[in-house]
Amino acid sequence: MELAGNGLGRALLDGFQRDLPLVARPFAAIADTLGTDEATVIDLLREMVAEGVVSRVGPLLAPHRAGCSTLAAMAVPDERLVEVAALVSSYDEVNHNYEREHRLNLWFVVTAADRARIEKVLAEIGARTGLSVLDLPLVEAFRLDLGFRLQWS
Repeated sequence: MELAGNGLGRALLDGFQRDLPLVARPFAAIADTLGTDEATVIDLLREMVAEGVVSRVGPLLAPHRAGCSTLAAMAVPDERLVEVAALVSSYDEVNHNYEREHRLNLWFVVTAADRARIEKVLAEIGARTGLSVLDLPLVEAFRLDLGFRLQWS
C-alpha cells in the first residue's frame, strides 16, 4: 500500500490518532465519518500494521492508571541492533522501541499489570540478549502528544 496515494488511509490516520470513538463499534463510527464501511476501515488498519505504516492500534493510557510501566534502555552493538530490537518487540508488554544516537541506543517502554511482571520482562530480555537493561521508572509524568498530521489543507 502506498500511503501517499491513499486518501482514505491518510484521512484515517489524521482523523483518529487520538479520540477514538468510545462506542460498541468504534470502527463503524470511524467508517461513517470517513464515508466508507467498517470492513474497509478494519482491513486498511490491518494492512497498515502488516506493512509497518502503523505500529499498533490501541489506547494510550496515562502512566500507572492501568497497571505499571517503565522506560528502558540498552547499549546494543550496531551489528545486533535489528536482532535485539525484534526480540524486545516480541514481548506483548512492549508497544514500541526506537533507536537513539547515543551509547544507550535502544529505548522502549514496558507496560504490565504490576511491577513484578515488568522486572521479569526486563530480566528475560537481559538474559536472552546477554546485554544489560537499564530500568528508568517514572519519577514525574509529562504529557506528549505523539499524533502527527499527514495532510495539510
